[in-house]
Amino acid sequence: MAKDDVILLEGKVIEPLPNAMFRVELETGNKILAHISGKMRMHYIRILPGDTVVVELSPYDLTRGRIVYRGSLKDYKGG
Repeated sequence: MAKDDVILLEGKVIEPLPNAMFRVELETGNKILAHISGKMRMHYIRILPGDTVVVELSPYDLTRGRIVYRGSLKDYKGG
C-alpha cells in the first residue's frame, strides 16, 4: 500500500486506552481505534480526550487508524 492510498479524516479523541491507543470519533460518526504516529511520539506531542485530530485510515481496515496531526484537517500540511 502506497502512502497515497490512505484516507485522511478529522475526528475527536473520546478516551485514551493502554499502549498509546485512543478511541476516536470521526466526523462521520464512526468510532475507531487509533494509535499515535512515530513522529508525534518522537516529538512528545500529547493527545488528550477532547482534542481534534487528523487520522489516516487504510482502505483495507476502516476500524483502525493512525493519528498523524493534533489539530484540524484544514491546518494539516501532510508529510
